[in-house]
Amino acid sequence: MAEVEKATAGRVQAIAHSNPPHVPPQYIQPPHARPFCSPLSSSAAAAAGIPAIDLSGLDPTRRYRDRDQVRAEIGRACRGWGAFHVTNHGVPGSLLGRARAVGSSFFGDLSMGEKLAYACDPSSSATEGYGSRMLESDDSVLDWRDYFDHHTLPLSRRDPSRWPSSPPDYREVMAEYSDRMGSLAKQLLGLISESLGLPTSCIEHAVGEFYQNITISYYPPCPQPDLTLGLQAHSDMGAITLLIQDDVGGLQVLKDGEWITVEPLSDAIVVLLADQTEIMTNGIYRSAEHRAITNARRARLSIATFHDPSKARKIFPISELVSNSSPPQYREVVYGDYLSSWYTKGPEGKRNIDALLL
Repeated sequence: MAEVEKATAGRVQAIAHSNPPHVPPQYIQPPHARPFCSPLSSSAAAAAGIPAIDLSGLDPTRRYRDRDQVRAEIGRACRGWGAFHVTNHGVPGSLLGRARAVGSSFFGDLSMGEKLAYACDPSSSATEGYGSRMLESDDSVLDWRDYFDHHTLPLSRRDPSRWPSSPPDYREVMAEYSDRMGSLAKQLLGLISESLGLPTSCIEHAVGEFYQNITISYYPPCPQPDLTLGLQAHSDMGAITLLIQDDVGGLQVLKDGEWITVEPLSDAIVVLLADQTEIMTNGIYRSAEHRAITNARRARLSIATFHDPSKARKIFPISELVSNSSPPQYREVVYGDYLSSWYTKGPEGKRNIDALLL
């Protein structure tokens, strides 16, 4: 019983359920990192938000120049933002809704004891299951969120028996969601390659077999949202991340020194370039630094699908993008070493990839 009480005490949802008047000190961000430490942006970028790209132009029954247009739009978004929405992406809106529904049911309908049956190993980072903290450091500021992480690809890693059995369609939905997101990620990497004048399969081949994780994040209402973050500022470690959020909103992307809120767009998927793509494109395209803010009124849910290389994969700038006039900007890295560094040091914006600059 004591172990259950200790495990429960570390869950943000349990803290929020107790209606504390103040945020516990381990969740308070340093002043410079707090979400409202500067006035809200009134720039044109903030007003417009991240680009939204309609992928219906990829329909083979349409004119080829439509693919050219999509490719050009993706290139501009990757250069200017490292983040964009895609619409008409081929993933059924009903599946996106079902994925959000089963995630909401796990956090909202199951008892704490039922959720703890799927708890992550607290002594190791990035383990599958139900958790609240991802970094190895005991003295790091904590994020105001709980999560469930699924290991989904390659199929040899996928073990649905480790996922919730309630609601009854949870495992079926997440397996289908994994497959659909994996296919879309490959399609997008192909378009990103083409936008650089590379063969369609170039970046996908450089990444190798996808190691895909799906993380459902739950952000409870927070009594002091001005002091906390649901997720600290960081860029993702792998190649490409596909994210959906509910109608609450809270995702922000850093653009020209300003935090821009990514407003929820019905049935759209947020694409975030990650650090290995920045390395492979020799810095032509930048990974997206982003964070999640909290609010005092409503819980928020998002689902991020990460597509990474294997830990043994060596990542380096693609040779076609390196020349005498454009020398390599990053040194080669073994992805597993990069991963270990990220979890040991913590995110802190983009400092991990910046450490690879030549």
